[in-house]
Amino acid sequence: MESNQIVKRYKTRQRIIDVLPFFALVLLFGLFCAVVQAKGYRLDMYLRIIFNEGIVLAVVATGAVFIYSLGSFDISLGASTLFSATLGVMTYNATQSLPLMILVIFGVAIGCSLLSSVLASVFHIPVFVTTVAMMSVLSAIAAQIITTNGGALGGISIPSEVVAPLDNMGFKIAVLAAFWLICFFVFNYTKIGRREKFLGGNPVCAKLSGIKINTYAIIAFVMAGIGVGLGAFLTLVYTPSVTASTASSIGMNIVVAIVFGGMPISGGPRSRIYSALVGGFSYILLNNILKLIVDSGVGYGVSQIVAAVCFLAVVYVTGINYRSKQLPR
Repeated sequence: MESNQIVKRYKTRQRIIDVLPFFALVLLFGLFCAVVQAKGYRLDMYLRIIFNEGIVLAVVATGAVFIYSLGSFDISLGASTLFSATLGVMTYNATQSLPLMILVIFGVAIGCSLLSSVLASVFHIPVFVTTVAMMSVLSAIAAQIITTNGGALGGISIPSEVVAPLDNMGFKIAVLAAFWLICFFVFNYTKIGRREKFLGGNPVCAKLSGIKINTYAIIAFVMAGIGVGLGAFLTLVYTPSVTASTASSIGMNIVVAIVFGGMPISGGPRSRIYSALVGGFSYILLNNILKLIVDSGVGYGVSQIVAAVCFLAVVYVTGINYRSKQLPR
């Protein structure tokens, strides 16, 4: 009888924890609208900013969920987005071809992800080390290309009329929805998603069951690469120019966004594909609320402190149901 009550309490607590990210998103949206109106700013303009920032983060984070479900992570995704967008702009300026630019963006994005995966798998280098190295290398190369070709302004661009027809809410929502639905299906209804969550939950047992770790790691990085390609393309659609600071914070923001969405960093069976979508927009809303509330002179530092506190609080709450005397792996 007592064990049944324990199980019932566990399930009730888990339902509440699962709903919290959605409740937080609605609460943050309402708070954001209230703050913008209280400041006397144009709500439609700020909602457009939130939408464009959030959709890029959500798309890249959706692909990254496959990596995080393995219990791994990749902080070079921001640098990959910058590098892909940079080479895409260079390609268009050299060929005047939009399809070729898109092809280059996706090819470079997937190639960068695969390189990180291969380095980790073949040479048995920890993923953290390879992604840190990739982040430094890709950022440096992109910055050099931009500085060399951007002149005194330090940026490169494509004509705005090239992507202007695509710069609308309908197209961007369609891109996000299509990618998210594909990832949702693969992650929840195919053996790829099931085995990746199994690997994240217990890699030793998964390996003994005959699951090839390297194969599914490569698949995870390919999915993340597709997300990076989409993110780089949507970035250019919104702002058809690239500077050395473009997408610079995406790598770390993904970690925060996924946790805000209710997914543990350790991955495993508790991984959820919706965490990227919910957490991505939640983080962007929180970040902009803090920027609006705090004076611009000290806003960045205070925003980061508050975001860090929120991050720790979310990790604590989401981990309540999984604390035990035994290690999870």
